[in-house]
Amino acid sequence: MSLPLIAIIGRTNVGKSTLFNRLVGQRRAVVEDVAGVTRDRLYAEIELGARRVMLVDTGGLVGAEGDELIAQVRGQAAQALAEADVLLLLFDGQEGLVAPDHEVAEAARRSGKPVVPVVNKLESGRGETEPFAELGFGTPLAVSALHNHGLHDVEQALLEVLPPESETEAIPEDAIGLAILGRPNAGKSAVTNALLGTPRMIVSEMPGTTRDVVDTLLQYDEQGFVLVDTPGLRRRGRRSTGLEYYSSLRTLRALQRAEIGVVVFDASEGLTQQDAAIALEVDRAGRPLILLANKWDLVREKAFEDSDLSPPQRKTAERLLRKDFERVARDRLKFAGQCPFLFTCALTGEGLAELLPLAAKLHRQYHTQVETRLLNRAIQEAVARHAPPSPGGRPARIKYATQVETAPPVFVLFVNDPQLVHFSYQRYLLNSLRKRFDLGSIPVELRLRKSSESRK
Repeated sequence: MSLPLIAIIGRTNVGKSTLFNRLVGQRRAVVEDVAGVTRDRLYAEIELGARRVMLVDTGGLVGAEGDELIAQVRGQAAQALAEADVLLLLFDGQEGLVAPDHEVAEAARRSGKPVVPVVNKLESGRGETEPFAELGFGTPLAVSALHNHGLHDVEQALLEVLPPESETEAIPEDAIGLAILGRPNAGKSAVTNALLGTPRMIVSEMPGTTRDVVDTLLQYDEQGFVLVDTPGLRRRGRRSTGLEYYSSLRTLRALQRAEIGVVVFDASEGLTQQDAAIALEVDRAGRPLILLANKWDLVREKAFEDSDLSPPQRKTAERLLRKDFERVARDRLKFAGQCPFLFTCALTGEGLAELLPLAAKLHRQYHTQVETRLLNRAIQEAVARHAPPSPGGRPARIKYATQVETAPPVFVLFVNDPQLVHFSYQRYLLNSLRKRFDLGSIPVELRLRKSSESRK
């Protein structure tokens, strides 16, 4: 399900990044007392009451004129404003109401989005909120993001104007959502076209052709799939235009809605750092990952262009080539474990017949629900095979286990002291559960609680 998006907007140097960090609960944005420091938009999922939302920190919409980079920052902030469901409009209470504030307020008003006005930097008691009421959004809330004052009121005000949960987009319950991700020009749309068997998407050799998220329903072997073809996602440092920032945000939101991330990369270029960064986004979102080495025909042709091997010899040589190629690619993806790896050519359809059955299998694993008695038996057998270490002579004792979530599966172990269970032993237990319950490479989480806690 797509999370509602809250964009923090305002002129430069009013404290947007400091407020973002406070709401997120950690330092994610660069904070300096210099106008225009935030050049990129930063995103984070946070909890507001019982709602999960996406929070975006932006550069200033106005101010620090005359620099090409600053103009790009303004463009990025404008795109975040266009995509947002709610705007948190921030002002500087120490400087008071100035002309650029009127410009930002007018941009917010034209957007037609709900606006929560907030006056920042009131930590010393200086400054007032009343002058900002003339902008037409009501009396703003007074906060000090630096000293964490007044943020509870901001959170409550945001909750009041969020769109109802029923209005958020979602993949149909009986369909499996596949987010087709990758760098520009990796062949994402060509992969989608090959799966559909018809040119439903625009396929072009120009990077960045696909700028909007497009959902297409596909029926395969009595199972519905929703293919989400997305814009190319680049590393933050390589996204140079407001349009690319806008596309990257929509890509991340598409990944929220889908349950499986298919990362398409250009095999003729190898798996790059950018490809690895995109795969990491899938991992951070807690989604199963499929790696798809597209344009494999180009690699094969180059490898054997001067070869006089017989067909059987060439088949053996290609098998070894694939093995070496995959090993090198996986070296960049230590976090991904043994996620599925496919070699394809979207133009001919080579290798794509495996994708949808594989996605269906991952979907089943992702929604695995293990009976409590079977889970506890598996844990007991794992402990019997390899007992946990006893640091300082005090052994860890696992007393009970239960599953508390699916998609992805989350298992809770009740132990006498969680600190006694080393991360390496936790990894051993997770691997044991993966093998016992056929969880493959999907994300699985193991949580530890003291046995005195109530079982939930």
